[in-house]
This record gives sequence, C-alpha cells and structure tokens, in this order.
Amino acid sequence: MTNKVLFVDDEVNVLSGITRQLRKSFEISTAPGGPEGLSMLESDGPFAVVVSDMRMPGMDGIQFLRQVRDRSPDTVRMMLTGNADQQTAVDAVNEGNIFRFYTKPCPPQDLRRAVEDGLRQYELVTAERTLLERTLAGSVKVLLDVLMILAPEAFGRTTQLRTMARKMAKQLKLSDPWELNVAAMLSPIGQITLPSETLAKIRAGAPLSTAEQEILARTPEVSRNLIANIPRLEKVSQWIYYQNKGFEGHGFPDDGVAGTEIPLGARILRVLIDLVEAREREGSIPGAFKKLGENSVHYDPDILEAARACFLDEAGRPAQPAANESLKVPIHRLKPGDRLISDIEAESGSLVVSAGHEFSQADIERLWNKRQLVPLKEPVHVFRPAQAAEGAA
Repeated sequence: MTNKVLFVDDEVNVLSGITRQLRKSFEISTAPGGPEGLSMLESDGPFAVVVSDMRMPGMDGIQFLRQVRDRSPDTVRMMLTGNADQQTAVDAVNEGNIFRFYTKPCPPQDLRRAVEDGLRQYELVTAERTLLERTLAGSVKVLLDVLMILAPEAFGRTTQLRTMARKMAKQLKLSDPWELNVAAMLSPIGQITLPSETLAKIRAGAPLSTAEQEILARTPEVSRNLIANIPRLEKVSQWIYYQNKGFEGHGFPDDGVAGTEIPLGARILRVLIDLVEAREREGSIPGAFKKLGENSVHYDPDILEAARACFLDEAGRPAQPAANESLKVPIHRLKPGDRLISDIEAESGSLVVSAGHEFSQADIERLWNKRQLVPLKEPVHVFRPAQAAEGAA
C-alpha cells in the first residue's frame, strides 16, 4: 500500500513551500501542471493522495482531478486553490469527486492534517477493496470445488468456457473482462442441485423426463440465487440468469425480454455455451459454427460474428494457438496449465475429470490424492504450452 502524495500547481514557489513543510512527514512529489501530473500518475503512481490547484494553464484543476478519478479511482483527491468562489467548489465536488477543498493560504498544520486524513481514507478504500476481492475469490473457489465434486461434466465444460471467454473479452474489448470469466466458470453452478439420477442421465447422454427437463431448464435461476449475494457478482448473476435466452426472445426466463435488452454478458454466454456443446457433437469448431448458423436467430449477430473472428481464421479453420503441444503423460507428470484433450477416467470407467479442463496446482494435488484411493487410467492426453513441454516424457 502506497503513502505517496502528489501536489500539482503551476506556481513553483508554492510547490517548493509545500515540499519544505511536509517532506519530513510524507513522501512528496510535485508537478507544475495537469499534463505533467497525469504523466507522473502513469510513471510513478499509484499515489494515495493528489492535491491540485484550480487555475492552471492548459488544464484546470477540475479537469485534472476528473482525469485522476478516471485513471486511478482509489486515489484520494483534494483541491488547494486561491479561487474560492462557490461555483468552483461545487464543480470540484461534482466533477472531481474531491475529498477536501482548501483555500490559499492554508496553514501548514491544516494541510498536514488534511493529507493525514486523505491517507487514512485511502487505506480504508483499498483495504475494503482487498477484502471484497478476497471474499469474491474465496466464494468462487468454494462454488467451483463443489461443482467439480458434484457435477464433474459441467465443471469440465467451464474450463473450456473460461478459456473462450478470456479470448472473447479481449475481442470485444470489455472494460471488466473478469466478469465474463467468472460468469463462464459459474454458469452451470445450479446443476449441483440436480438429483443424482438426473446428473447420471446427463452424464450418459440418456433422455430426460419432462419433469427433469423442466428442472434443468430452471438451473440458471438457481445459479443466480446462489451467487447474487456474493459481493460484486450482482451483474454476473443476471448474466447467468439469462444465459439460455434466445436473441429472438424465446427460452428461459419467459419474461418478454429480447434482443439487446438481454444483458450483454448473457448474449456472449449463449454463443459460447452453445459453441462448446456443438463442438462436442460435431467434432470441430468449424462444424460447431455451421450448426450455430442454422439457428442464428438465437444469437446476437454481432456476438456471433465476433466469435467467428476469435476462433476461426480467415479460411474458416480453427484458430489454434501454435504454442501448444499434444502429450500423453502419467498423472504424476501433469503440470499447471496442462489442458485435457480427453477425459480422465477411473479403471471402473467412471468420469473423474472432463476433457477441456485446465489444471492448476491444486487440481493436480487433488488428482494425486484421488489416485491413492481409486485406480485411474493412465497416461492422460493433454495440451501443454511448448516451453513447458520441453523435456517431458
């Protein structure tokens, strides 16, 4: 956590005076104007506190602090100015979202106290965000562990979805790509509530009864309810709720929502989920896209086209990463980052890990432990990044 403070003022004498007064108490940096301040924010940031003058040539204090807010939202922003009219104060609060507003000349003890308050505020903000991120990561991990245990087939698909979601987020230039990544991982979480008999039928590809089909169709609602109260996943829960909704408006939920009224993340999930399922049936990505094209009314055309650009080359062939190598290895030689080409099964034939799963170190250790209790079929067939494949048996 940083305790750096940046003062921005076009009057060099003011900056020199502030530095003399506060350098023994804080880590002070200065800039003679808004553009220079933004450059320092990029090169020397993050700063816990930024204090700006109002009237500066080229970029005034409000414009500068607005940029600071956009580029470094956690930074605490203050204004120290000789222009103390009411409108300036109102604009600074509304547009720059400032924490404190002071007028020149400001007594050194008041300025020191203001910076101390700003540092405490920064600590509170960043500590709360860290807590939320840890809570989020922990909650998602617990749900995924439960999914892996109770519905390993669904979990296996999430690893494929996650890989595809990362590429799609980049292709679509999403501002918060982590949301699509989490949505892809948790999209089938509602299946953990399905009866074991129904899960067994799904695993075997057996037909489901009408009642079972209705239960399965409503799992997005169960998924939403499971994750809606996790901090920062409110939007993700809505994406998952609408993941089976067709662009034309058909499908669950039957609420009249259609087209671009469907949340963007849900429209992306619909394409990716159907693409994974179609690839399993058709045996290839080009075949999967052909199948989706036969039912294109279900998909946002812009999202479908973006997926084509992401996963097919100009000739319509799979855009496979050239850096992967196909290997058959014993379980004890699996490495983090390995991605399964075919299922891992017990000697009895029961599924242990589905094709498409990308291993973390924790996954490998769980598999090692599993092997101590249940004989597994080896070797396993994986994709491995080329640099990690060197020296592999």
